Amino acid sequence: MEVEKRHRILLTGASGYVGGRLLRALEARGHSVRCLARHPDFVTSRAAPGTTVVRGDCLDADSLRGVCDGIEVVYYLVHSMASPGNFAARDRVAARNLGDAARIAGVRRIIYLGGLGDRDHLSQHLRSRHETGAVLRASGVPVVELRSGIVLGSGSLSFELIRALVERLPVMVCPTWIRTPTQPIAVEDLIAYLMAALHLRNGATRTFEVGGAEQVSYREIMLEYARQRGLRRRLIPVPLLSPRLSSLWLGLTTPVYARIGRRLIDGLRNATVVRDRAARDAFVIRPMGLRRAIARAIANEDHHFAVTRWSDAVSSTGLPSAWGGVRIGPRLFDTRSLVVDAPPAAAFAPIRRIGGRNGWYGLDWLWQLRGAIDLLLGGVGMRRGRRDPDTPAVGDPLDCWRVEAYEPNARLRLAAEMKLPGRAWLEFEVEPHGATRSIIRQTSVIEPAGLLGLCYWYGIYPAHARIFGGMLRGIAGRAIANRPEYASPGAVLSGESRRG
Repeated sequence: MEVEKRHRILLTGASGYVGGRLLRALEARGHSVRCLARHPDFVTSRAAPGTTVVRGDCLDADSLRGVCDGIEVVYYLVHSMASPGNFAARDRVAARNLGDAARIAGVRRIIYLGGLGDRDHLSQHLRSRHETGAVLRASGVPVVELRSGIVLGSGSLSFELIRALVERLPVMVCPTWIRTPTQPIAVEDLIAYLMAALHLRNGATRTFEVGGAEQVSYREIMLEYARQRGLRRRLIPVPLLSPRLSSLWLGLTTPVYARIGRRLIDGLRNATVVRDRAARDAFVIRPMGLRRAIARAIANEDHHFAVTRWSDAVSSTGLPSAWGGVRIGPRLFDTRSLVVDAPPAAAFAPIRRIGGRNGWYGLDWLWQLRGAIDLLLGGVGMRRGRRDPDTPAVGDPLDCWRVEAYEPNARLRLAAEMKLPGRAWLEFEVEPHGATRSIIRQTSVIEPAGLLGLCYWYGIYPAHARIFGGMLRGIAGRAIANRPEYASPGAVLSGESRRG
């Protein structure tokens, strides 16, 4: 069995979407990785202990002195599309500076991620991508350029744009570019190509066009995403939406800045399909099709969501409180916490007993009303109660919820099984706070399905705030009652929330 060669690698763009994924793949294979970053702190927190991070800016040639010393392969994954002004000129300067540094250091290969598109019909954005590859090749260092279309993966700019449009707009008046042919590639397949490019035996400069298994239109991508999310969507293409008008419209309806949106849309008007089959001959990779790529993106996001500590995710956004909670990806989070003068076991006791005959510690009549409405809609209501009145287990039904995660004296996560337009969860966490105190944290999450889901969430939010705020205070009161020696008027010490 042939042992895979380990390389000394310089990775640029490690803080980006593809770069971050590639960094993890390189580290998992045991390569020696050095990351170049304008803000090293952005990369250090996500890099493995053996990875080094150095400060440098491809637009500043002086900052690149020595960064390629001892490096065999450079991954070039930077661009200036989000910058104001002439981003193409910045891209040329950055590529020239890095190419010169790589040549001086004796780098053996540069692997560059560019964009698909016919040479004679390129937008400004795609033309810049091709020019960047040409500038890197002019350095004299052998370059392997991989040209790809849009990337399908949770977190990628293209995927988030598509998701936002489909989730929010039941009827979409769309520009004619939704009929443009493209060949989207799953992020897993793109990373596989980038990794495989390390081991190409021929040291000469090569250009490969890479894409998924199917050529589709942007309309088909949006409708497939809608199908997998259980949404009915109608798309009406009209010829009147220019790139500028389209980008301003996207700025109102999606998280994409108008400037980036305009440049992105300008590229979406061009066909981005694989016409050269060289990649199929050079690599053993057989990329997945559209349906599986979207399913993988949704599944990977669900997995990350399941293993993430939600309260940490909310606090790490740095976002201010807003009406309806904090948005992260497709989900809205509402986090509240109280510090109580009781140890974790006492603080968690009312949480593990919640629901069933024990009730929900405040405004139980509203819970019963919600259960009655759910029964009328064909749901489970509140009649299932609990299997065990004292201790839950993963998989147990709990009124209109089901236990999804349970850690004694630390965490209880419930997944909603009532009828609602989307998915919802409720999580309780307890942490020690000093020698005898605890923090009780309550996080409610909704993943709204389309516009109806958003209307549902924002419509019930006033009642939600009252119900869940009262429930948290009731839990804190029960926690104190579990330890009479701690009961005092100031036993509940402080509270905070991330809500509107």
